[in-house]
Amino acid sequence: MEDRLQMDNGMVPRKIVSVHLQESALKELERMVAPTEEKNSTNSAHMDELTPAPPFEAATKQVSVSADSTGGVDQEVKEEKSRLEKRSERHDEPNSLSERETSTGKHHHLHLSSCHECFELENSTIESVRYASSENIPELPDDCSASMEEVTDGCLARELRRINLTGKPPNILIYVGSDPMKIKFEKIKSVLKECIDTDSYTIYQLAEEQVLKAPWLDNSLLLVIATEEPISKDNHKQFLTYLSKGGKILGLSASFTFGSIQIRSKSERKKTIQELVFYKADNSEVKLNLLTSGSVFEQKVKENLSPVKSLSHLNNADKDMIVVHLPYGDHGEAILCQVYLEMDIASLTTQTQEEFNLLKVSNAKRYEVLKEILTLLGLSCELSEVPSLTPIYLLSADEENHISFLKWLEEKVDVDGLIKSSKMTLKFVSSYKPEMEITQSLIPVVTGGGFSSEHFSLQTYQHNLQTKKLGKIVLFAEVTSTTMNLLDGLMFNLPQEMDLIAIAVRQTQGKGRGGNVWLSPVGCALSTLHVSIPLCSQLGQRIPFIQHLVSVAVVESVRSIPGYQDIDLRVKWPNDIYYSDLMKLGGVLVNSTLMGDTFHILIGYGFNVNNSNPTICINDLIMEYNKKNMTKLRSLTVDYLIARSVTVLERLIDIFQEKGPDGVLPLYYKYWIHAGRHVRLWSEEGPLAWIVGIDDCGFLQVHEEGKGVESVHPDGNSFDMLKNLIISKQQ
Repeated sequence: MEDRLQMDNGMVPRKIVSVHLQESALKELERMVAPTEEKNSTNSAHMDELTPAPPFEAATKQVSVSADSTGGVDQEVKEEKSRLEKRSERHDEPNSLSERETSTGKHHHLHLSSCHECFELENSTIESVRYASSENIPELPDDCSASMEEVTDGCLARELRRINLTGKPPNILIYVGSDPMKIKFEKIKSVLKECIDTDSYTIYQLAEEQVLKAPWLDNSLLLVIATEEPISKDNHKQFLTYLSKGGKILGLSASFTFGSIQIRSKSERKKTIQELVFYKADNSEVKLNLLTSGSVFEQKVKENLSPVKSLSHLNNADKDMIVVHLPYGDHGEAILCQVYLEMDIASLTTQTQEEFNLLKVSNAKRYEVLKEILTLLGLSCELSEVPSLTPIYLLSADEENHISFLKWLEEKVDVDGLIKSSKMTLKFVSSYKPEMEITQSLIPVVTGGGFSSEHFSLQTYQHNLQTKKLGKIVLFAEVTSTTMNLLDGLMFNLPQEMDLIAIAVRQTQGKGRGGNVWLSPVGCALSTLHVSIPLCSQLGQRIPFIQHLVSVAVVESVRSIPGYQDIDLRVKWPNDIYYSDLMKLGGVLVNSTLMGDTFHILIGYGFNVNNSNPTICINDLIMEYNKKNMTKLRSLTVDYLIARSVTVLERLIDIFQEKGPDGVLPLYYKYWIHAGRHVRLWSEEGPLAWIVGIDDCGFLQVHEEGKGVESVHPDGNSFDMLKNLIISKQQ
């Protein structure tokens, strides 16, 4: 009965519990229900088939409402509540949803929006019910045991009957015609979940046999039609009925249409990549390349037909309509598309290198357009709720290092097991308990066992970390604010034989260069590594080089694997990891502190490993390479690549300390994307220059006509790849 009941004072109930009704209220309910049942027996027959209700005599025994109220509870109610609690201890509840619904025992199944009996029940009993204060009602177990994923015919009908304050249940249905393996449904569902607020909506498949049977017309916020198969006359009529009831439809390369719009085939464009222009609600334009269905929309020239708004057209001479917005009836509307907004690179069995690049470069815009369309249809596409922070686990590459670190730790923590820094406080505990507080400023660190994660294998990390010192001690978190803060209070006075690394699956406040936010989805390798460098060493005299070494280490960690040497990962000055010269898929952020004669450096770096959206990841490149070269290279994992990148970085640091810049620059130039580039300095009308290389301090060298070679400092300048422009970050 979520969001259905409301007190006369406007307060919304927080719980529904069982208390005893006064005798007068019971008689009143019995008197009112008889005509109600008789009147509705026919109209609600199809609903009763799906959620049968027990006799009403059982329903009137125990019904109550708990509201946000501080009203008193008299002695009679307290005594009755006590009796109910004792009785509930002896009561065996049915184990399944269906048992609860069909039970003829004490608890009546509460119908929702379409049940007239419940509306009558609400209206007639709210004044009569004696209810306890919410402060005095014990917490009750959740009464729902049905899995959201187990959607059968009956389950669909039951689960669809949810209500929100807008008057429509928050359900999205996807109709894909004949899809017995649910492959297409799962793909579209996955894409939608990346666009909408997943806490606000639930997604189900509308199967072919349910279109004319299941009571979905009044219980769905959006219907997605994604089949090129012809739609039967009966189904088409049912979809129009849904629109007439205020429904919303999104057509994804579907044969469905109505009104003055018809589909015309252009077979020469079927599943080809075309550039289109999309118009947003604020009249701004988005140009992107997408895979087209081979059909376009045309408007019939007839009077008295619903107006059609073109949201997008192909960027060609004919300006073929490709996305249209159509109203229907008083409140219904549909947005129909003849481009595959739901398809990504992985959906294509073959494509050329050019096609791969075109689609990947437009991938973020594809999501932008899809979110715009869903927003026009009334859905919320705001970011979902920020995930809750999780405890940190102290892990190590080997047992000896673990013991050494714990001995060091014993001397550093205070009596409460705390280590404080300017960024946060870490509380070291032997095991984690759910009641422990976790905030951005106070995080428990578990030093004992019990660690497991589906996203990170300690064994894989240990096996592939081949270092003398770097990354030996791991602070791992499923969700943290930013890994850059975790090591702040630990990095000074560490044992000589080890350096720390913080690894997270997700960050809620990831940091980028220049104060930018770094998006941190699952599948991105996220870590902050502590490195100590003597001031008087080769690298200590050229600290800006450290960001270049890290970028190279990430690229080399992939391209040094046998068979993976041609995966087109590259480095961009000063601190980015790129796919070719087209798209960024990683970056590096370096903070250094000089303590005495030692630099303590925190290297934060993240790169996309297995998160294809919203841009591109390493496994996308591997997949594309396999298709092009008929190979079977395996996808790579985050734990594997973090371990390899730390290993490569330690080797590069050792080489630099021995040979200086000349020892690492050949590898850097092998992977960098700037060779022979012409750039503009400071503005789009600025002087023309050529990129020469980087100098002994790690600064970019450019040759400007008439002025010779100049060095560009990375902290004050940035290189805009799209404009071939070096710009001052202060401007």
